Amino acid sequence: MRIDKAKFAAELTRQDMTQKRLAELSGVSRVTISAIKSGKSCSDAVGQKLANTLGVELTEILED
Repeated sequence: MRIDKAKFAAELTRQDMTQKRLAELSGVSRVTISAIKSGKSCSDAVGQKLANTLGVELTEILED
């Protein structure tokens, strides 16, 4: 699955959350989060963890 990097970055900014903090809260490595923010794809499980941690529906941060 591919998370939309603009939507993802906007959600992090909206919540004033750093990649490091998201990694700590979600259990997803900072390296993986950085790769996703750069446009790399991720597994369904990782995408769901990030959405849950951000408190959004997964569909809100997926590419259209």
